[in-house]
Amino acid sequence: MEWKLRFERLRAGAELRFPVLAELTSRLLSGNLLDAGTRLAAQAFLAAVPLLFAFAAFAPLGVRDQLSDSLGAMFGLSGESEKQLKQVLYPTSDEEVRETTGAVGVMVALVSATSFSRAMSRVCERAWRLPKAKTRIAAWRWVVWLLVLVLVVVFQAPIRNGFGLGAVVGVVLTFLLATGVWLWTQHLLLAKRVAWLALLPGALLAGTATTALGLTARIYVPGAVDRAVASYGAFGLVLVMLSWLIVVCGAVTFAVTIGAVLAEEPPLNRYVMRDGGGEPPPDEEDGDADRQPPEGPLAP
Repeated sequence: MEWKLRFERLRAGAELRFPVLAELTSRLLSGNLLDAGTRLAAQAFLAAVPLLFAFAAFAPLGVRDQLSDSLGAMFGLSGESEKQLKQVLYPTSDEEVRETTGAVGVMVALVSATSFSRAMSRVCERAWRLPKAKTRIAAWRWVVWLLVLVLVVVFQAPIRNGFGLGAVVGVVLTFLLATGVWLWTQHLLLAKRVAWLALLPGALLAGTATTALGLTARIYVPGAVDRAVASYGAFGLVLVMLSWLIVVCGAVTFAVTIGAVLAEEPPLNRYVMRDGGGEPPPDEEDGDADRQPPEGPLAP
């Protein structure tokens, strides 16, 4: 009992001295972040599968080659897993796949894949304790974010190779790109309701986490995939990739939430929040009668 009392005194003293610790602990424990990260991973996987088949059906051969190289660079796929990926991206009859998929199928795949964008929006809004943006404001943002994310994935191979300058340059470029993507992601999906500078801590944390996990993926994923495929067949590949997505999406969820707390609490808030927040959403600029009072770090 004595050690518990001592621990409580130390914790109370630390929270009194560093208020950010109290808020951070409260947010991490009460936000169901692990559940949010798991849901985000599930939506990411469900978005990736139809988009992969859409690429196989309609993307030019050069784009498919680039995507294959990028997925190989990201996960170090080889052997049976690489063979299965190529079977999806390079069907025996492109015309037959196009007829089976169809333009309507691609549109349905794209619309259904925006569930991943919506899940990411909810992660950002919960991190900043903001209400959901209206659908007419957010819908196009979901599509744009998804398309840009696909573009980033397609060009991962040359980026990770440092455009021929080596692995070290590739790691630096990967980190800078990841940080920029997560900074822009929050700005876009939050409908410009938070200032750019306030979003930077979360973007740096998410960029660091995804870069580190990207480096470890090439070490862990190939062996795990080979063992899972040998034991469970194609279903083993699904299990490994979904497990990896849960780790990545969980890390991003925690990073965005921790970044929001750091930006809102002292001492960092005096630097990143001093200019107020971002621009008001378009419906507020238009003067809608039903607009809500601004919440969170909004512009005056």
